[in-house]
Parts: sequence; structure tokens; C-alpha cells
Amino acid sequence: MPGTGRAWPPPTSAEGSGQPLSPESGAVTRGSLVTPAEARVDLTAIRHNVAVLREHSRASEMMVAVKADGYGHGLVPCARAALEGGATRLGTAYVREALELRAAGVTAPVLSWILTPGEPLDEALTAGVELSAGAPWLVGDISAAARRTGRVARVHLKIDTGITRGGATAREWAALLDTALAAQAEGVIEIVGLWSHFACADIPGHPSIARQIAEFDDAVSLAEKAGITGSHVLRHLANSAATVSLPGTHYDMVRPGIAVYGLSPIPELGDFGLRPAMTLTARVALAKRVPPGTGVSYGHLYTTERETTVALVPLGYADGVLRGATNRAEVLAAGRRRRVAGRVCMDQFMIDVGDDPIAEGDEVVLFGSGADGEPTAQEWADSLGTITHEIVTRIGSRVPRVYR
Repeated sequence: MPGTGRAWPPPTSAEGSGQPLSPESGAVTRGSLVTPAEARVDLTAIRHNVAVLREHSRASEMMVAVKADGYGHGLVPCARAALEGGATRLGTAYVREALELRAAGVTAPVLSWILTPGEPLDEALTAGVELSAGAPWLVGDISAAARRTGRVARVHLKIDTGITRGGATAREWAALLDTALAAQAEGVIEIVGLWSHFACADIPGHPSIARQIAEFDDAVSLAEKAGITGSHVLRHLANSAATVSLPGTHYDMVRPGIAVYGLSPIPELGDFGLRPAMTLTARVALAKRVPPGTGVSYGHLYTTERETTVALVPLGYADGVLRGATNRAEVLAAGRRRRVAGRVCMDQFMIDVGDDPIAEGDEVVLFGSGADGEPTAQEWADSLGTITHEIVTRIGSRVPRVYR
């Protein structure tokens, strides 16, 4: 079986085996006080989404990206739910994220891919974290950590096929292979992966897609000719968009991210059967009648046209509600869609509900699955000219994540 990997350490009990938190527990990952807002995360949706993506995938392995606190949904609970849904591995941007998973008892293979000088590589190797290397100096740093700890580092070599971020360019690839092979011959690293990342997989038919596939195939071929072969060496290229739309790029493993959280990687092609996992809500802090011609919030960018009721929603840009939502984004309140009225502030924004009844403590839904008429994260992204990744990952630490 390609890429069977190794769990760290082999699980001996249910504890730390990747089982999700019980939805009945009502667990909150951050904050325990009663708050005026919460992000409700449906772990069942995450398990469902992973299962859907497994159906799309031709690869034997699936690495779920749980970086950025599980795309704002909660690192550890989402990692466990993903594993329960059928993921075989986890991916993080930073070593500290991987170490947090290990500290929580998650034992599945984990890859971290953004490394800078001075990273806690000794801790990473001791914890069994796999590492990405896209430059010879980084192979050197990883090798030094392996010598210090007596642990063989499991390394994925990254080729930059055209996104111009991490990874060795085609010109640098041979030097990276030579350095890594020398370290492997010394016995301090084991090369277990060859990988790259798409720039435009979410733009169907973009000419860069075919170029990147060809570059990746050439890089893999060169690595294989140099002796980097075997079922333990995972070839991986496909992100969420490629997982659902480019089966020829699945190789040995796919690496979905945003799709795991139920948000379409290619919205114009539909939702692919995914279910949004997050619902962002708040409770009205104040409701009051005001006369016509009343300016609302900083700059008076919104002025009431008649006597009306305005309600204060206690979420603001410090909580991830983008300031650009001013007079643009919608919420569900008092049974109807309402547009944000006036400037979004640091801790609050206002809505105009007209003559509809609303009171302090009533719930306002900023976004969710859309099943009850509320806006979706995709609608928020569209109204703000951004992507759903930014909408969900910006939700700040003052907003508890509640798992039901």
C-alpha cells in the first residue's frame, strides 16, 4: 500500500486515537464564560465532508489540512472529526500546530510545511512530526536535529511547479535531491514524500494547471531516477479544488482543506455535496426606536429613512467581521435578511429591522448552511469580494467555538 505511514506513537487505547469530541458534550475550545456570540461547529458535517471527498478521490491516502486552527473551526476537534470521517493524515502550516495536535493526544501522521530558521525541530522529531523541505539548507537543519535527537526525520521534498511560494524550482531541484539523498544515506532522514501545490486549480481550464502537472511529473521522474522510489514515498499535488475536479492529479494522496469545512473550492461548479460546518451567531445587545434622518455608526454612512428600530449586534472587526461589510453584508434577524446598517466597528455593528419586533437577547445569524434562510459564508465572501477561507479563518478568539 503506498504511503501507509506510521502513527506516533502506535495508539494503545481510545484516548488520542482520533475520535471526535462527543457532540452532546457541548465542548467549547476557547473561552468558558457566557458570551454574546458563538461559532457553532458541526463535527458531523466535517465527517460527512471527508467521506464525500474520499468518494471523489482515487488516491489511497487523504491528508486533511487543519492549519489556521482548523480554518477557524478549531484545530483539535476538527482533526479528530476528519480522522473519524476517513482521513489518514493531517497537515499543518507550522510546527507549533502539529505539536498542539500531539499534546492533545492525536496520533495520526502529521506533516508541517512552513519552516523558518530556528523552528523547534528537535521537538518536532521527538513528537514524530513529518517535515517538508524545499531547500538544501532546510535539509541540513532537519538533519542536524535528527543527529541531536537520535530520531530519523521523515521528510517530504517540495518542488515549486509554478505557484512561486515554497519549494525548490526546477533549476534547484537536482541540488535538493542530492542533499536529501546524502542525508538519507547517512541515516538521519527518510524521504517519504514528493509534493507540490497548485496555483489555479480552482479556475477550471486555466493553462497553468497542465504546466504544473507536467513540471511535477518531471520532478518525480528525476527523483525516481535518483533512487527515491517505493510504496512509502507519497506523491501528492491535489488540493481541495483538484480533489473534486482533477482526478488525474490525485497520485498517492490528496490534501483537501477548505472543502473539509463544507465550503466549495469552486463555487461556480456547485457545492459538490459538501455541508458547511460553521454557523456564526450573536445575541442582540440593544434595540431602540429612532426617528427618520438618524445617522447610524461612525461617519453616518447609513441614515434612517423613517422611524425604525435599530439593533446592536455585538460582533465587530476585532472578531473577524470585516469592516468592508459596512452597508453590504446581510444577516438573518427577526425572521428576515437584514443588511448591515452603517460602519462595522471594532466590537459591534448595527442592523435596521424596520417595524419588525426584536429584543435584547434575540439571536442574529451572520452565516451558516443556509438551510434556515440565513446567509452562507459564500454569500459573505461574494459580497465582500473575497473567498470563504478569509471569512471563516478571521473569526477571532473572543468568539467561542461550540461543538454540538
